[in-house]
Amino acid sequence: MRWGLRRRASGAAALSAAGSWWGPPRFPGHPGWLGTARRLAGRSVAGVDNQLSSPNSGRYRDTVLLPQTSFPMKLLGRQQPDMELEIQQKCEFAELYSWQRKRKVKTEFCLHDGPPYANGDPHVGHALNKILKDIANRYHVMRGSKVHFVPGWDCHGLPIETKVLSELGGRAQNLSAMEIREKARSFAKAAIEKQKAAFARWGVMADWNNCYYTFDGKYEAKQLRIFYQMYDQGLVYRSYKPVFWSPSSRTALAEAELEYNPQHVSQSVYIKFPLLKPPPKLASLTDGSSPVSILVWTTQPWTVPANQAVCYMPEAEYAVVKCCTSGDRYILAADKVASVASTLETTFEVTSTFSGVDLEGGSCGHPLVPDKASPLLPATHVTMAKGTGLVHTAPAHGMEDYSVASQHSLPMDCLVDEGGFFTSAAGPELQSKAVLEEGTDVVIKMLQTAENLLKEEKVTHSYPYDWRTKKPVVIRACKQWFVNIADIKTTAKELLKTVKFIPGAALNSMIDMLDRRPYWCISRQRAWGVPIPVFHHKTEDEYLINSETVEHIAKLVEQHGSDVWWTLPPEQLLPKEVLSQVGGPDSLEYVPGQDILDIWFDSGTSWSSVLPGTDQRADLYLEGKDQLGGWFQSSLLTSVAARKKAPFKTVIVHGFTLGEKGEKMSKSLGNVVNPDVVINGGQDQNKEPPYGADVLRWWVAESNVFAEVTVGPSALGAARDDINKLRNTLRFLLGNVTGFNPETDSVSVKNMYVIDQYMLHLLQDFATKVTDAYKQYDFGKVVRLLKAFYTRELSSFYFSIIKDRLYCENESDSKRRSCQTALVEILDVLVRSFAPILPHLAEEVFQHIPYIKEPKSVFRTGWINISSIWKKPGLEEAVESACAMRDSFLGSIPGKNPTEYEVIIVIEPGLLFEIMEMLQAEETSSTSQLNELMMASQSTLLAQEPRERTADGIELTGTFLINLEGGDIREESSYKVIVIPATKEKCPRCWKHTAESSDTLCPRCAEVVGGK
Repeated sequence: MRWGLRRRASGAAALSAAGSWWGPPRFPGHPGWLGTARRLAGRSVAGVDNQLSSPNSGRYRDTVLLPQTSFPMKLLGRQQPDMELEIQQKCEFAELYSWQRKRKVKTEFCLHDGPPYANGDPHVGHALNKILKDIANRYHVMRGSKVHFVPGWDCHGLPIETKVLSELGGRAQNLSAMEIREKARSFAKAAIEKQKAAFARWGVMADWNNCYYTFDGKYEAKQLRIFYQMYDQGLVYRSYKPVFWSPSSRTALAEAELEYNPQHVSQSVYIKFPLLKPPPKLASLTDGSSPVSILVWTTQPWTVPANQAVCYMPEAEYAVVKCCTSGDRYILAADKVASVASTLETTFEVTSTFSGVDLEGGSCGHPLVPDKASPLLPATHVTMAKGTGLVHTAPAHGMEDYSVASQHSLPMDCLVDEGGFFTSAAGPELQSKAVLEEGTDVVIKMLQTAENLLKEEKVTHSYPYDWRTKKPVVIRACKQWFVNIADIKTTAKELLKTVKFIPGAALNSMIDMLDRRPYWCISRQRAWGVPIPVFHHKTEDEYLINSETVEHIAKLVEQHGSDVWWTLPPEQLLPKEVLSQVGGPDSLEYVPGQDILDIWFDSGTSWSSVLPGTDQRADLYLEGKDQLGGWFQSSLLTSVAARKKAPFKTVIVHGFTLGEKGEKMSKSLGNVVNPDVVINGGQDQNKEPPYGADVLRWWVAESNVFAEVTVGPSALGAARDDINKLRNTLRFLLGNVTGFNPETDSVSVKNMYVIDQYMLHLLQDFATKVTDAYKQYDFGKVVRLLKAFYTRELSSFYFSIIKDRLYCENESDSKRRSCQTALVEILDVLVRSFAPILPHLAEEVFQHIPYIKEPKSVFRTGWINISSIWKKPGLEEAVESACAMRDSFLGSIPGKNPTEYEVIIVIEPGLLFEIMEMLQAEETSSTSQLNELMMASQSTLLAQEPRERTADGIELTGTFLINLEGGDIREESSYKVIVIPATKEKCPRCWKHTAESSDTLCPRCAEVVGGK
């Protein structure tokens, strides 16, 4: 035993057992730190792969144990999609969901599927969403939870109805409500079948025979009961209010059904409202001077005929100005004087200023109706951002305007019909003219004639459009059904704070959207949907709804579907006891209402039909960011209204899919990515090769899904390349565990090679981090950890070191078995770690594991299994210190074969020497653990400089800091690496320069071959 080992007994004992008492290095900068020591990861070692993977030339080729596996390195052309279909059949993908539901396990994981819309082909946005959900579900199945996941479809609504009607063209005008409903249902069913087949092909785990559909009678009946529950609590009411109205769809829309066009062009006008009655505090304004007018700006001139008031900001400062061009006097905000004068191409002289509150009690003349007065009223919605600081107020055409009118009892007459045309109440000049087109032009001409128009100009600004017809909407007052959000908003916001949002910023976004929402209009004037279960009086403005009528309708709907509202006579829609009270069957005073429920109410009540148990809360909702104002919100509001709790515990919000350069996908740009083409290839398979579903899944997992997600040929090609590299790693693992039986051939950890123990140490760290990333739904991190592990730790580092031991040692030698023991564990952990992301590849690998005779599905065999005894931080000191010297050696012979050299390592006596001695007990060896790490022909370990030097040697020096037991043991040692050309001949079997002559075997190979 050398001097260093005698220094402390505890150190010697620990070293001999590769003791775990060694602490990991404290300073990432020191030469042995994990990342530095394996710089080799990016460096190819010339000759090693060729030499050791093909020593089968010559008479010893049959004695070399090369990898043996039928697992293919690559699947070319149609092989990938064909293999996936075969795997889905063989490994019973279709039965996995029902199998895991039957398990007797304690934990349950519920992911509630937000319904995709049943109105089109499956697209790449669907792929992003469904694959993310499936990765989460498969992980939880492997962790031993019983997963509850019921796929669903949103089947009603305007977009489906619009598509059906547009396909029918002119014939659509003569269709009855039932004919529209029948055609819409057929359309939705066809879309569902297309989407369902695609989701299953992507490997999404579900019971596809038991999904939920919002047009199912039982689903509709539950929805009607929740509607009545909310009505009974006073949360649902009917009122005359301004709503977003789509003239192109002839129905009211909710905020979530709008999209804002930032390039919309409006005709904006500056108009004057002559002051009729000056405010008492400003009576002197009209004393003997020229008349004064209130100056107003609006981008919606068509609303001017409906004006009822002009609003001001009480705390702002206002000015009376004299126009230097015309001499006219105007009132406007003091802050806006300069900008408005500039726009009007004139100058204003300020004659006096006053506070906004001083306008109280005044009124001005209507600019189109001279004998009509419009009062001046204070309002909180007036801002100084644009315009004049004075706002024209038309209560029938603005939410804030309506609020002001309610406070001051102003008229709220609507002058616009369902098609967006002026009614007769607007006067003969405007009647039947489209308000957003010719109607606007006529109003501007009328203002000009009345000499109240100061300027007209086009303005480009953001404006709400109908999200389906892509045409502008208007705000118009009409009688609709509303949910009183104000009464539940506070509770909803408090409950949201108990929900985990990923990313965290999504919580604030959702709260902001709730705050901005004044009310929720839930009625629609269409045929394809769930009827609002209300009867309207034939002659009076009153309606009939109570618990008996709604329960009667709900039972009918449960049995026959909501078509009964249109197919049964009205007297059958009412229970007998109610019918007798309202005129009986012959003289019934009420008729069924024609409004249907907003589809956000449809889908928002899905928790009541789908979520399991009495608690009916999902562990996870996972949808795109548009659902913060859509399904997430309608689910929350209905759940809070009905039972005062949120329907979700965690909400994950992902971005939208975009083209490769971050642009929107469109057919005209030719950048639309069709998932079916990704999987099966396009017409020209050179340009659009068949990638299979796993490439699509890898792309989803790898993407930063919390931002916008880009996809295109280069992203898909990169995903395929990554998977092919992973396949190569798996092929090496499979090929080198052939002939190994883990039950009988495994080597105990304490008896394994240090490098093998070290890999198990790294494997445990990898497994822990991967598991934690899955727990956090950070699938991008899983992919990053995977890629780093299989490219750096395995392919570039470990595999390059162990090939000689695997290929050239005796098959049952404990050295080789030690390595195979590690490979078996690595293979098992690796396959399970990517199985939720690449289920087809994971199952394919399982079919090729040689020691599993009857492979089950990897998903039926549990999650990663690691052992605490693998964790040995002290091993890092042993391996990293050797790797620091190996780095020096390999760096000195770039591009050359390391087996053509011998290495002499000189270390002063001390702890570093003890560590190296653990790897090589004898002075010189060609088969030691130290020499294996060096990859040289032989290594010599010395405590002092060699007496003789060769002229052609390369001398390299360095230091290594040993830092153990939390810093209690710290020792910096210097070392010297002397590199000299090998002095022996190349062995014809292992190709290391360790033979006495070129036609004789080296001692190690002679022993192995002799034994055979």
